[in-house]
Amino acid sequence: MVEEVVFESERREDRATVAETLRTVADRLEADGRVTLSAGGESVEIDVPEQPTFEVKVENEGSERSIEFELEWDTTDGASDTGGSLSVE
Repeated sequence: MVEEVVFESERREDRATVAETLRTVADRLEADGRVTLSAGGESVEIDVPEQPTFEVKVENEGSERSIEFELEWDTTDGASDTGGSLSVE
């Protein structure tokens, strides 16, 4: 299966900003599962089901370490690619 990126945002942020973004996503997940991501004039709205698959991964790649949080579920929805600062509504 070919992976299609429907939205992407990558930007260096301070920890407080990252924590605020994650809290906003968590609040939306807890409320109704509807999350709107916006960056660079583009946006995508997603409806996360009640029980998505949740994956946490820590990787070492050369001198860099990363932590990834992933929610996954079956869907046929699409959206467009984007760049710029990430906002969560």
